[in-house]
Amino acid sequence: MTRTCLSRLTVLATILLIGSASLLASDTPPAAPEKGTGDLWEVTSQMSMEGAPVQMPAQTHEVCGPKEWKEPPSGMDERQKCQVSDFKSEGSKVTWKMRCAGPPSMAGDGEITRTGADAYTGSIKFASPGGSMNLKLTGRRVGACDLAVK
Repeated sequence: MTRTCLSRLTVLATILLIGSASLLASDTPPAAPEKGTGDLWEVTSQMSMEGAPVQMPAQTHEVCGPKEWKEPPSGMDERQKCQVSDFKSEGSKVTWKMRCAGPPSMAGDGEITRTGADAYTGSIKFASPGGSMNLKLTGRRVGACDLAVK
């Protein structure tokens, strides 16, 4: 895989991760309700890429998402021309499919499973002409946030 392709995949993965972080909401209310219109999550992601000589370091950041998630991830980079389909929510698990025109063009599947009212694990797997990429996700709810501000 070329260095340019790896750079584009890394940028796309970061954009998709931030957009996908809105998956963190559920119909289960947090243990202690707080002021705010959304839930603040600490999200850790670890990306691995086929053919990459080293594993990318894990990244942790905070994301404000809606308390109830009723649609697929949003907030993706419009330049990637991504479309989400086949969104399903069954119990504590949500799944979806994604196709991005790119560059680079990519197709993928995402899955997040709630491990409690305030935690989850998941992954997003992508395939592109340049190779495959996997994002492992973990998150924990750390408070409330104002969706209008973040």
